[in-house]
Amino acid sequence: MSTTHEHYVQQLLTHFDADPDRAAMVSDGVFLTAGELAAATRRAAAALEGQHVGRGDVVCILTEPNTAATLILRWAANFVGATAAHVRGMNAVVPDDELRLELQRAVVADVGAKVLAVDPPNEERARELLDTPDRPILAVLGAGQPDTVNLTAGSGESVVPCPDIADDDLAVITQTSGSSGLPKGVCWTFGVKNEMATSAIGRSGKTNLLITAPLTHSSGFGADDTLITGGMVALHPGFDAGAVLRAVEEYRIGRLILGTPQVYALAEHPDRPATDLSTLTELIYTGSPGAPLRLREAREIFGPVLIQVYGTTETGVLTMLVPDDHDDVRRCGTVGRPVNPDAVSVRHPETGAALPAGEVGEVCALPRWPIVGYWHEPKLTAALVRDGWVRTGDLGRFDEDGYLHLSGRLADMMKVKGIRIHPEAVERVLSQAPGVSQVAVCGVEDADRVERIYAAVVPKPGAEVDPAELRRLVAEALTDNHVPGLIEIRRELPVTGPGKPDRAQLRADGRAALARPVSRV
Repeated sequence: MSTTHEHYVQQLLTHFDADPDRAAMVSDGVFLTAGELAAATRRAAAALEGQHVGRGDVVCILTEPNTAATLILRWAANFVGATAAHVRGMNAVVPDDELRLELQRAVVADVGAKVLAVDPPNEERARELLDTPDRPILAVLGAGQPDTVNLTAGSGESVVPCPDIADDDLAVITQTSGSSGLPKGVCWTFGVKNEMATSAIGRSGKTNLLITAPLTHSSGFGADDTLITGGMVALHPGFDAGAVLRAVEEYRIGRLILGTPQVYALAEHPDRPATDLSTLTELIYTGSPGAPLRLREAREIFGPVLIQVYGTTETGVLTMLVPDDHDDVRRCGTVGRPVNPDAVSVRHPETGAALPAGEVGEVCALPRWPIVGYWHEPKLTAALVRDGWVRTGDLGRFDEDGYLHLSGRLADMMKVKGIRIHPEAVERVLSQAPGVSQVAVCGVEDADRVERIYAAVVPKPGAEVDPAELRRLVAEALTDNHVPGLIEIRRELPVTGPGKPDRAQLRADGRAALARPVSRV
């Protein structure tokens, strides 16, 4: 094999074979042993190999959200050297948020799929999106109709990993959303995937992981890490605070990865005080910076287990706010310090020059496990990197102690009365107001094309929030120019990622709210 590390799927199978009877995964209350996962992967790989699928081919995967089938099909495709391309959706936090049929069809055609591999519930949808003259082979993880390939039939005892995979061969293509709202394919190589698995063995201790975000995104890589170190993965088809609490207690969960607002929901849930959370050692949250006072409250509730991680799909984890940092409310206003200080830099958005501590610029990185680029998007790929540094599009600054303070997105900057204003600056003030659970801020143009600040505020359960008081707090903490011209009290916020506000939807909501009688200045 021409890769620098052993094939990551072979590493997984080796660990499965060493203890085949251990409970490795639970989904919808059904347990799968390590031996069952290994056997299913080998059978599917052998069936693909029987269809002459190998290095350079693409296998598209369409399954029900957060089921073992998603992992088994990716492992099987990669084992024989093919690229696994996920086509279900592009939402990194909501597993059941599925792409429209025509977009799935476009993705399958664009990647040149040789096989579309599905679980039984998706066979009929697969037939709809393959309604083309040059349709790929339809393979089902089970007994499908006569014109399909059964990926569970036969034996996988003789199948071996593709012998000539190179480090720069594509292993995984995951759909994510760009500024256009259309899917774009983020590509990882076998070199990265194999090194991730090798690194996980020495990096992670054995623990049980609960996953609520889509396996088609980074949570799938987290599942690999957990399984390869002997832990168990519990799969949920989305986030429900009560269900998560029950699962932590029942399955003795040690590691839980959530969006920041989901941590708040877990802390506020009425079942939380009576739930045994003693096994929880890592409550990792991501997606958006937390409100310092709310994080301190969560620290008091859950204990020294909170870990904030910051990064992007393209860079992986860049910084971390460790449990002890949550004892300092000032540090809770940051996203922590770099995991590798030499690999994170704040740079001038236009010139690319490195900026000193205290100055705001674009956060850039030298990722340990970089993506190879975007599928068939050479301009986007070229714009992603400047002078070797991957651009995140996030604005931030380092303080004198090396903690990174985020201040917004380059694309989200608002300009009010000629002054540039970061939405996050206003959000930080509003999120700490009494009775406020969640908040998102964006700029909205009125009928005269004048940009106004729109704030969507979600109160805590049972709390009442006074928009006039919110405006007063913003004016005192910042300036009159930062005061939202439009405040809307809402039951929930739209999101696109793990806790990330959907600012495109918020702008549309803000424009609609301008035409309604709401509280404003």
